[in-house]
Amino acid sequence: AWACLTFGLRSQLDRSDSTMVTIEQVTSHEIEVRPSASSPHRGVKMPTSGASVVFSDGSSRLTDGDRNLSGWAARGEEEEEEDPHARRPADVAFKQQRMKSWQPLLDPWWTILSFLLVGAVFLPVGFVIRAQNAALVEMRAVYESHLADGTAADVTGCEIGNNPNAMYKDGRRTCRVQLTVPDDAEDLDPPVLVHYELDNFYQNYKKYMQSYDQSQLLGSLTQDSVSKMECEPLNIIGGVKINPCGLIANTLFNDVITLESIVTPDGTVLDDAPLVETGIAWQSDLEWKFRQPEGFRYEECPGGEDECDCSQLGADGERLWSCTEPYRDEDGLYFRYYYPDDETTQYLYETYPMVVSPIDGVMNEHFVVWMRVAALPQFRKLYGYIERTIPAGSTLTFAIEANYAVERMRGAKALVVGNTYAFGTKNHWLGTLFIIA
Repeated sequence: AWACLTFGLRSQLDRSDSTMVTIEQVTSHEIEVRPSASSPHRGVKMPTSGASVVFSDGSSRLTDGDRNLSGWAARGEEEEEEDPHARRPADVAFKQQRMKSWQPLLDPWWTILSFLLVGAVFLPVGFVIRAQNAALVEMRAVYESHLADGTAADVTGCEIGNNPNAMYKDGRRTCRVQLTVPDDAEDLDPPVLVHYELDNFYQNYKKYMQSYDQSQLLGSLTQDSVSKMECEPLNIIGGVKINPCGLIANTLFNDVITLESIVTPDGTVLDDAPLVETGIAWQSDLEWKFRQPEGFRYEECPGGEDECDCSQLGADGERLWSCTEPYRDEDGLYFRYYYPDDETTQYLYETYPMVVSPIDGVMNEHFVVWMRVAALPQFRKLYGYIERTIPAGSTLTFAIEANYAVERMRGAKALVVGNTYAFGTKNHWLGTLFIIA
C-alpha cells in the first residue's frame, strides 16, 4: 500500500511542470521530500491521508488527502498567485472564434443548381479556348528518330547515330530543316517560339533529378560528402574534377540550331529576323540559382586579339589568366578570362564548347533552361524566338549542327516552331478540360 502511495506521489510530482521535489525516504508512516532550490513547490494533491511527509531539516507535516501540498511545502515562503486570466486571448472576434461564417446546406436542389452554374461558365470558356487554340500554327519536323515503334524522321541528313558531337568534330558540319507556314493560316505574330523536342528521355528519373550540386552551381569550389555522392559517377573522372558535376549538367542538349532564312511567298527574304537566344530562361533562376565559380574573372581586350595576351604574368610570377588563347564572341570582341584550378578542373565551357562560352559558363541560358527537368519523357524546351511577323506561306530554313546522340536511348529529336496565345503554345487539352469538367 505504501509503495502505491509512493508511486502515486511520484507520478503527480512528475506531471507537474513546476514542482521540483524528490522522495528521499519512505517508512511505514513517513515520506521524506526534499524541496528543489531552483523552483517553488506547486500544488500537488497527496494520494491519501494519514501519511507524514518529513523534510530534510527534520520537520514534518501530516497530509489529509484533500490538502494542497503547495501551502506548506514552500517552508514559509508565500507563493505568488497566478492570474487565471493572464493568458486569455484578447476579446476580439478573430481570437475568440466569433467571426461570421456561412456554410451551405448541400441539399439536392442546391447542388444541382451549383453544378449547372459552373457548367454554364465552363462550357463557353472551354469553347473559346479551343477556338483560340485552333487558330494557332505549329510546325514540327523530326530530324532524327530511333523510337521503338519505328517512327521515321521527317528530314534526312541529320542522323549521327551513337556518335556524340559528330558534326562538331566534323568541322561543324550542319544539316538543314525547312518548315513552311500553312497558306490558309494567319500570319505568325511575334514572338514566334522555337523549341527542340526530345522523346523517350526520362528526366523525371529520381537518380537523375538528384544528380547535381546546388552549391557548386552557385560558385562554390568545395563539396560536401552528400553532394559528392549525388554527383557520382560524373564528379571526378581520371583525377579531373567535373564542374558542374552530375547527370543533369553533363547531358546538356548540345545541338546548335541557327535560323538561316525566312522567305515569304513572293520570294522576299526577311533579313531582319534573327533567332534570339537570350531571355529564354527564368529571370529568378539567373539571379538566384546560378553563379560563375568563385574567383572567376574576365576582361574585354579593346585592342583586339593582338593586345589580348593570355600568358600575362602578375607581380608574383603567377599567370593572371587561365585561357590559352583569347575568346572571340559573335560580335567580334575578344576576351581573356581566368578560372580557378583550371589545370585539374573541367568546366562547362570545356565540356560543351559548341554551346557554352567561357564568359557565360553556367550562366548560359540554354544550360539554365536544361537544368529545369521535365516531368514527362516527351518534352520541349525553348531554344529561342523570332521577333518578327512571319507571313502565311513563308518558308523557314534552319541549319542544325547535330551533336546530341539519341540512338542508344532509342529516342527522337524534333524542331518545333509556332506562335502563342494567352495560355501558351498550341495545346487543345486545356479547352477540352473546361468542356468536360
